[in-house]
Amino acid sequence: MVYIDNISEYEGREATLKGWVYNIRTSKKLVFIIVRDGTGLCQTIVAQDDVSDAVWQEATALQQESALEITGRVTADERSIGGYEMHVTALRTVSQAEEYPITPKEHGIEFLMEHRHLWLRSRKQWAAMRVRNTIIYAIHRFFQDRGFIQMDAPIFTGNAAEGTTNLFETDYFDRKAYLTQSGQLYGEAMAMAHGKIYTFGPTFRAEKSKTRRHLTEFWMIEPEMAYYDLPMNMDLAEEMIAFIVAEVVERNRPELEVLERDVAALEQVKAPFPRISYTEAVQRLNSPEMQEKLDQMAADRVDESSALKTERESLDAEFGQAKKGRKFQIDRRRGEINAQLDQIEEDLRNIPVWKKSALEKKWGEDFGGSDETLLTMDEHTPVLVHGYPAEVKAFYMKRDPENEKIALGVDMLAPEGYGEIIGGGQREEDLETLRQRLREHDLPEEQFRWYLDLRKYGSVPHSGFGLGLERTVSWLCGLKHVRETIPFPRMMGRLYP
Repeated sequence: MVYIDNISEYEGREATLKGWVYNIRTSKKLVFIIVRDGTGLCQTIVAQDDVSDAVWQEATALQQESALEITGRVTADERSIGGYEMHVTALRTVSQAEEYPITPKEHGIEFLMEHRHLWLRSRKQWAAMRVRNTIIYAIHRFFQDRGFIQMDAPIFTGNAAEGTTNLFETDYFDRKAYLTQSGQLYGEAMAMAHGKIYTFGPTFRAEKSKTRRHLTEFWMIEPEMAYYDLPMNMDLAEEMIAFIVAEVVERNRPELEVLERDVAALEQVKAPFPRISYTEAVQRLNSPEMQEKLDQMAADRVDESSALKTERESLDAEFGQAKKGRKFQIDRRRGEINAQLDQIEEDLRNIPVWKKSALEKKWGEDFGGSDETLLTMDEHTPVLVHGYPAEVKAFYMKRDPENEKIALGVDMLAPEGYGEIIGGGQREEDLETLRQRLREHDLPEEQFRWYLDLRKYGSVPHSGFGLGLERTVSWLCGLKHVRETIPFPRMMGRLYP
């Protein structure tokens, strides 16, 4: 079977594509059909003089997203999508589509989310899912090549991994169960059997959050390693992210182009990454230099806004006299400008809030999204922040032997405002200390009896972390909201389709 992603192998020969109509336009004696087959797009040309009347009638009757089989001679043409086009000799409609609800006009996000099952077919959504696939494959390669084995943690659990306030509770026969927040606790058990493991599965958080970084159902990659301390853990996380980014840059350049992603920015993501302590991070947020940077950012945004508005006015003046092709280019550019202006307006609203939050940040408080953005604003790579206050970390996090107030934890913050993508740290391996931590967090020891057993029978120093897949996809694709990083997102107000 011929697929568009390998159509170059058929140059000068006849081939048959099986797919759907992505777009169609007609002139007097030509029909141009952009065909998609899941691997890419290809322009096909039906010339009335070259085909039978039946084929011509069938071509002119096609609707967007009709399914078809189309045969023709493949020729190279650098002006066409993908560099090749097909001159059609035969065509068969497999399924004639009804009028397609998603059109080239701009739709609101609610409309698109209601039609997510169809929106997935659009070019940018297609590209994002292919990048997601590369990331998943790269993660498996990374761990498998380093002697890790994949193991699966349960989705139903009888206990919380990180407290009970954001759990989805469900009936489990005659008792309560919860949808898992994390596979980590089970991962620790599996690491004590195999040394180095990773889990890869769905996790659930019942946080009532509507930010662009939150989903109620998302996928986590969670390695756990026996005999690893915090520095070893950070080294592994850094190595993994550098590997994933390199794979995406190498394998997904066409998709990144569709997404209008700045590939040059991704090419700079190479180890080592900056590492700072939580205390240093708070000092950086509180500093006069941070206030000055934000003032300069606001001034730069005002200048950018003025330049974009001037360009838009020029395009508006040109539009009335422009030809059809140029009008399409102007419309597209005006849409880009409007999106940029919306982002600038959002930044200008946020900057005063960021300034206040940064200046007032106190030691002991967890970082919010704006704090994470500011801590990476001058970086091209992720930043590793380690040594958080123990009070803001989970019960299982080991404390710094030299400072009981510090947890041996680490968060990796992605640049460009994408925030935390990894959270992890060294686990507490001492039985009595862990029992004390359970009491401090008001967690029932009986529910964690099996977890405490891990400290009774051959306990060793061990570490691990969790990578949020959707946040990683969001960063690498340059998408502003995680709802576009998973085929069917689940959010506070979204359970359909």
